[in-house]
Amino acid sequence: MGHLHSRNIIIGVTGGIAAYKIAELIRLLRGDGASVRIILSRGAQAFVTPLTLQSLSGYPVHTELLDETAEMGMGHIELARWADIFLVAPATADTVARLAAGRADDLLTTAALATPAPLFVAPAMNQHMWNNAATTANIQTLRERGVKIIGPDAGEQACGDVGAGRLTEPETISAEISAHFPTRALEGKRAIITAGPTREPMDPVRYISNHSSGKMGFALAQAAAEAGAETILISGPVMLDTPKGVTRINVETALQMHEVCIDQIQKPTDLFVGSAAVADYRAEFNAPQKIKKVGDTLTLNLVRNPDIITEVAGSAHRPSLVVGFAAETEQLLEYAEGKRLTKQLDVVIANDVSQADIGFNSDINGVTWLDDTGHDVMPLTTKQNLAKLLIERCRQKLSQPEDQNKHISAPAEDNR
Repeated sequence: MGHLHSRNIIIGVTGGIAAYKIAELIRLLRGDGASVRIILSRGAQAFVTPLTLQSLSGYPVHTELLDETAEMGMGHIELARWADIFLVAPATADTVARLAAGRADDLLTTAALATPAPLFVAPAMNQHMWNNAATTANIQTLRERGVKIIGPDAGEQACGDVGAGRLTEPETISAEISAHFPTRALEGKRAIITAGPTREPMDPVRYISNHSSGKMGFALAQAAAEAGAETILISGPVMLDTPKGVTRINVETALQMHEVCIDQIQKPTDLFVGSAAVADYRAEFNAPQKIKKVGDTLTLNLVRNPDIITEVAGSAHRPSLVVGFAAETEQLLEYAEGKRLTKQLDVVIANDVSQADIGFNSDINGVTWLDDTGHDVMPLTTKQNLAKLLIERCRQKLSQPEDQNKHISAPAEDNR
């Protein structure tokens, strides 16, 4: 059963070239269980026909403000009351301006003004129009009123310009809409998620660590909790608030995280996601006093930390689904697949951390999902949206028959 099961969604389509993408968006929303009705502006009908969208949505497409076939001719009020979500996509610069001004001179803007449902707006326009001060002010006005703005994306535009203004891809819009509603898809399941870095002390002052912010792991914990799972978040030292409904256990070192993870999987667990950036090595000796600066070099002996996710995957108390992360700077797919096989993981999420705009400390991320069926590049989006997509993928894996979800036997050596 989809995340949007029995939800009612209105899409107001306005006159932009990106209107053709609404066909795919309707398919995604209906596939997730939603009922979708379309309001088509006069300008939008130049780009996509009512018959096309009616065929995809299963409902007549609405185009006129005063509908003689509706009860008392007040079709816009009936639509406004029907909706659980009202989405305007693509929203042209003119439509954004009219929404900000509270105009009600056609069916789309009237229904948007009359609906008690949350309003989402996905802008799409030329980059200069998007960056114009008037559009910026209108978008800010909508945000201040509680309207959720989705996108726009940046890239090559139909006019030949390159910049911000492209309609956000349908998969991401669908995820944003889904994120508005709590889902209970993991009701009765138990999930353990690790997040953040570990700190391996050298002395009372210094430690070995990495750049992990914990944002991806915390987003995954939030998504799992929203999906109804009993969620345990085992976190290294980060400055992030605990997501609602999540039980958080704080640790500092890899040894502490190892101990907590092994202890937690003693209780039957459905999903284990190792998204923490656990230090591979620690100082052999933790000096009791601050190490003084003497000479031009310092020799530090390092010893290997336990491989937490390998032990979890090989445990007699193995969770039903074990998911690892592979943060790589080169040969992303090769190293990630090697990790999946060697560590006997069901899934590996590969993350190219050599790209400065994704991965560590970023609010957006782009990853590749690898399992025994192959690999799939996930959309570049916010970590919150990506987490929901990943948790849904995990739910689908958990729902497979047991003999289709067995982990792979490991070859002889680690290819990490």
